[in-house]
Amino acid sequence: MRACHNAPELMRCLLEDCMKVQNTRTESMSIKIAAFPKCFEYEIGLHRTMTLFDWISMARDSLDVEGLEMYDRFFTSLERDYLLGVADAVHDAGFVIPMLICSPDFVNPDADMRKRAVDYEAQMIEVADLLGGAGTVCRVLSGQQHPGVNKDEGVGWVVDAIRQLIPLAREHNVVLGMENHYKDSQWQFPEFALRADVFLEIVASIEVCPHFGVQYDPSNAIVSGDDPIALLKAIQKRVVSMHASDRYIVGKGELSPATASSNMIGYPSGVQHCVVGKGLNDYDQIFALLSETGFDGWVSIEDGLNGIGEIDESARFLRVMRDKYFSK
Repeated sequence: MRACHNAPELMRCLLEDCMKVQNTRTESMSIKIAAFPKCFEYEIGLHRTMTLFDWISMARDSLDVEGLEMYDRFFTSLERDYLLGVADAVHDAGFVIPMLICSPDFVNPDADMRKRAVDYEAQMIEVADLLGGAGTVCRVLSGQQHPGVNKDEGVGWVVDAIRQLIPLAREHNVVLGMENHYKDSQWQFPEFALRADVFLEIVASIEVCPHFGVQYDPSNAIVSGDDPIALLKAIQKRVVSMHASDRYIVGKGELSPATASSNMIGYPSGVQHCVVGKGLNDYDQIFALLSETGFDGWVSIEDGLNGIGEIDESARFLRVMRDKYFSK
């Protein structure tokens, strides 16, 4: 892979490299819509006051989507029988499992912890295959902004970790989707690849292949102080999945990299989730760009801080957008 050392050059490199990927769009091509329960993330994955099976039942009764995105913190066991029970419950409710969220930390200064992160992500690849089968997108992140880790060192660790994992992803026919991310909800520090230049450098360092791509999240670009559209243009032919979320600025706040609060658990308070299509993101431009490059993957709703009704409203908006840009 060519060495690209600044953000504009990285964007050019990515655009040129992406020309290696064939456009396989057909006349019947369309995206598929999934949902992630942002409103119940802590109830299911942290406090355990709600079960994953409760969420599956609620989605069955309330949502018109094709899939449910999973999060590793939602599982109370990684035993095969338990995971098959989850898959059966999802299928019985009329959905599939197209995406699995997990949050490896490949930037920990402790080499043993980095190895554990690679080993755990490898296990999650196997879980993704068991739950969703061929083509399931298993998320990868870079890791946290640990104090004392410089950019070049951290980028090298992340690229090395992802390259170690690609053969296993190929074996299981799973796709590693690197998300432009702000911060896992239970991390202390923000994402190492928070800013676009670092994210693009990592993506550009991974050879174009069917088992690695980008899980694009326009709202995370907003939180990091970057332009979501410029980022999408740089990686649009490597997008394998998308988080459909939206954000609005609370009060008279301003967008800046400082939005990314560090040394605390949770998300910045100045930029909040909202119903998709009602925030700062230009979904017409986003969907137009995805459509023109032949994207036919999954778009998962990351919304609903005020309840499942907001997820349903976001789903209705996305169905309209799908009809507008992807239907023939």
